[in-house]
Amino acid sequence: MKIFGKTLQENIISLLEQYKKLDIENAIDFTKFNQYLVSHHSTSLEGSTLTYIETTVLLENGLTPKGKPLVHTLMQKDHYEALLFAIKNARNTPYTPDFIQKINSKLMHSTGQIYYTIFGEVDGTKGEYRKGMVYAGQSSFVNHTKIEGFVQKLCEKINENLETDFSVLEKLIFSFQIHYELVNIHPFYDVNGRTSRLLMNVLQTYWNLPLAIVFTEDKTEYIEAILASRTSENTESFVDFMFSQYQKHLSNLVNSVDIS
Repeated sequence: MKIFGKTLQENIISLLEQYKKLDIENAIDFTKFNQYLVSHHSTSLEGSTLTYIETTVLLENGLTPKGKPLVHTLMQKDHYEALLFAIKNARNTPYTPDFIQKINSKLMHSTGQIYYTIFGEVDGTKGEYRKGMVYAGQSSFVNHTKIEGFVQKLCEKINENLETDFSVLEKLIFSFQIHYELVNIHPFYDVNGRTSRLLMNVLQTYWNLPLAIVFTEDKTEYIEAILASRTSENTESFVDFMFSQYQKHLSNLVNSVDIS
């Protein structure tokens, strides 16, 4: 497996060592509030206007933020429930297309809609695959008739590699690549990004790694990295971007610990 950005990855290894040494995950409520952070950024990338504090208050106390669209609150609550489901089932292998569809259905629980196509209806709340073409800018994704086969092959790839003797960096690269590959298949009419990021987090959970985040403020770079990898037909640009995001997240976590 190719290793990208040597200096960056050396920094990540160093940060992971600091992260483990500080025993951050055993701090009271760390896991919960880190999951809030994951949910906040993932939904913000897709248009939610809730701040991290509003997200925390919503998920912690059930209080809906004033003056914000109801759909953004529903997006946030559904993402958190989908995240909990994904993490809970991270070690229930093998991974299947049905598992990915269930993640998608939970993400769309409150905001999904019915799509009417010439090939039949698609219920967005049930994780059903799209039945038509979708576009991003000037490029389209795989034909809908090939989705089932592509997702099946993706799951086979995951299952074949779960027990491979990967290094920590190789595990991260693999999780990033799976993220990209599911986005590139684009099997659903909606929340493909959120579904793909959660599948990445599932693999990181399986390997006991800190969960990756794509930061809201880096949305443009995220999209550019996806497009660059599509253009080059390899995942190098996307993996490099994700390593930069991982370094940013780990640095924030390590620097947030008061060791005085």
